[in-house]
Formats: sequence, structure tokens, C-alpha cells
Amino acid sequence: MMYMFNLFEILFPVMFFLILGVILVTIIRGIGTWHKNNQSPRLTVPVEIVAKRTNVSHHTHANGPEAGMHTSTSTTYYVTFQVESGDRMELVVPGCEYGMMAERDRGMLTFQGTRFLSFSRGTSQPFSANEQES
Repeated sequence: MMYMFNLFEILFPVMFFLILGVILVTIIRGIGTWHKNNQSPRLTVPVEIVAKRTNVSHHTHANGPEAGMHTSTSTTYYVTFQVESGDRMELVVPGCEYGMMAERDRGMLTFQGTRFLSFSRGTSQPFSANEQES
């Protein structure tokens, strides 16, 4: 019994600080990305939408011993934009914007670092990789 007690005294602080470290690293990375985006210039460039995808996360939470479980979902929306040079960037977009976009749409993308700001559909000239090869 004494062996188990000593093992707990060692493992509990190790696990506590490991979990605390992961949380702190996540927070610091988030602040770093936010700061980098804020320091980046706002750019508006002609683009074509080449792909769209979603990531649905399911979360189950305990409400307490008597209340049972609570389930929630969240969806993250991603759109891949291609610029005239052929370079592509995938940005997280709000759901209301995602629903208004379709693959092969062309227009002007405004972004700041990795932060999507807006997309306005327009009549920009075609420049997708398939059309450049023709």
C-alpha cells in the first residue's frame, strides 16, 4: 500500500505540470498567431476558389452524476483559394460566408496573415491551373 501512495505522489505532480504545460503552449501559440496576423499587411488579391471542406467536432460533456451527458458539435469551415501565380492558401471562413461560396468562383480575397477578412465575387479573368495550360 505504501508503494502505491508513493507512486501517486510522484505521478500526480508530473501529470499536473504536463497538462498545464500543454495548455500554456497552446495559449502562447494562439497569441503568437494573433500577433503575427495583426502585424501582417491587409492584402486584396484576385483569386479562384479551388476547394472547400468542413471539419465537424463532436463533444460530449458530463452534466453531473444525476443530469447525464450533454453533446454538442462545432463545425469549422475551410476554403482553399488560388492566386494568379498558382499558389494556394487555405483559410478558415465564417459559416455564413462559406455557404455563399462555390468552387470555381472568382473574385477578390482580402486577408491579413492567416486571417480571412472578406471575399467579393467578381468578374476577374480566369487563371486556374487547368486554364493556364490550355
